[in-house]
Amino acid sequence: MASRYPEIDLRRLKTTRISDRLSTVGTDQFAKPLDPDSSVREFLDSLPDILAGRSLRTLVQRIVGARRLGKPVILAMGAHVIKCGLGPIIVDLIRGGVITAVATNGAGAIHDSEVALFGATSEDVSDALPSGTFGTAKETAEFVNGCASRACRESMGFGEALGKVLCEVRAPHAGLSVLAAAYESNIPVTVHVSIGCDIVHMHPSADGAAIGECTHRDFRILTQAMSDLGQGGVLLNIGSAVVLPEVILKALAVLVNLGYDLSDMLGANLDFIQQYRSNKQVVERVREIGGSGISIIGHHELLIPLIAAGVKSTMSLASG
Repeated sequence: MASRYPEIDLRRLKTTRISDRLSTVGTDQFAKPLDPDSSVREFLDSLPDILAGRSLRTLVQRIVGARRLGKPVILAMGAHVIKCGLGPIIVDLIRGGVITAVATNGAGAIHDSEVALFGATSEDVSDALPSGTFGTAKETAEFVNGCASRACRESMGFGEALGKVLCEVRAPHAGLSVLAAAYESNIPVTVHVSIGCDIVHMHPSADGAAIGECTHRDFRILTQAMSDLGQGGVLLNIGSAVVLPEVILKALAVLVNLGYDLSDMLGANLDFIQQYRSNKQVVERVREIGGSGISIIGHHELLIPLIAAGVKSTMSLASG
């Protein structure tokens, strides 16, 4: 019994030869098996030259290329980067002259400060909230809020004051602190605060005027640091879905308005999942002003060490 509905006649299809077709994947792009004693550089070269494999290699090459040109490599990072234990990787890149400026949010500054001072961070919210103790750590609030007040009095940036004080008090774990490493290396580290979002804002020591003044100064410091990104610089956003992408957008707007040439910069967004603002502001907007953009999805605790190892390996190979 035949169907009651008419069917297209596929015998009429016009065919072509595969040799005349444009194919986007070829065997020269395939992954290559590794020997057991392969180097990091060989591992990167073994990745398929397709999708994220290509993007990862491109990002490593652009970071290395930026530093060879004397162009900035600016890292914007959410607090999760610190909570994942990646502070030592960032510190190493700062001290090695790879990262030239760092921007974070209020939570990032809090976690980094706690690591430096106490060797521990990230309280268990599900345990502390029902008991009414969430966010009530006195030492954390007094330190962070005290640095905001000092930054206001001495006309410093928020991140600058935090790094300076961590060095002054010889924090027991300062060697693991991004804030301290940036201050010691004389590169700007900026903290971009949304008042009411951080645990230290719950405390009577919080001075909204001081916090606002020093975080606004940090916006101006970051914008100045971004002014030389054109012609080969790299801007990384790692793990910030809202605050830092929006700060970056406004900084870009200021720089375009003031006539800075940001063409041929690279904006790269790295996170667990695709987020609207981070991809829009860091990748697409950069493309719109003449740069290029890369987005790579992956766990910070895997992706960041891999990129750092690739950068160090490539720079070492070039210098050797």
